[in-house]
Amino acid sequence: MPDLNGLKVAILVTDGFEQVELLDPRKALDEAGAETAVVSPKDKEARGWKSTEWGVNIPVDQPLSQARPQDFDALLLPGGVMNPDKLRMEPKAVEFVKAFFEADKPVAAICHGPWTIIEAGAARGRKVASWPSLKTDLRNAGAEWIDKEAVVDGNLVTARKPDDIPAFNRAMIEVFGRARGNLRGAAATWRAS
Repeated sequence: MPDLNGLKVAILVTDGFEQVELLDPRKALDEAGAETAVVSPKDKEARGWKSTEWGVNIPVDQPLSQARPQDFDALLLPGGVMNPDKLRMEPKAVEFVKAFFEADKPVAAICHGPWTIIEAGAARGRKVASWPSLKTDLRNAGAEWIDKEAVVDGNLVTARKPDDIPAFNRAMIEVFGRARGNLRGAAATWRAS
């Protein structure tokens, strides 16, 4: 497993995120040594969705109003229907996501999470897995929808559903690990100059 020590990962959510799509990937990132932070338009906590009913409340580590993409090395976008649908209507959330793509930082999205990627204008030309109902939205945004448990396209990792989380986590940690290696290389270059 790649070493993610020191890698700072933003997890962007609001009320209605699919609980397992935040908790399981976050646990995998934390176990690999990453520093994860829940970023949300909500100030204190965001409410999860557990399959067919409300789930746990997750503390917000950093309100979106104070979050700066340059303070993070990677981004995780959990799904759930309500969560990304609300986020794509939040201009600050869309700008936050867009900044990661513009800086070529790694992004991992699962289930309905790619809705926010579409809204950020970052889907065109990408291979993306998602919940099947997003297939037309992704194609209309210029992406190629792929029906696989985990799809890697450069610095973007996507998956279809909660059942895909084990494969999604492995791919996410591998891609985030490559990014961490690039950060180390940049730091070494900077120190040498």
